[in-house]
Amino acid sequence: MVKNNCEGGDMMSDTKQAQKDILASLVDIRDVKIDRTLPVEDRIKSYVAQVKNPYLFKVGKTVVRVSYANTQATINDNFINMIASM
Repeated sequence: MVKNNCEGGDMMSDTKQAQKDILASLVDIRDVKIDRTLPVEDRIKSYVAQVKNPYLFKVGKTVVRVSYANTQATINDNFINMIASM
């Protein structure tokens, strides 16, 4: 007899637990501290070291995924502008 994983809501609770685990593993950008006295390059290094994955982090319970857009500005341009404004 084959047992269906969807019985009893197991698949739904597994999905919710996986989402909670992912959220818990991400760095909350509100906890990132940037020393504004450092040169921009050092601020970038500090940010990346603290956030661990600059393409996937959270703000509170909101997951933020950074991706490329069809624009002239590069991700490096936008990233440097973001860090420089902190």
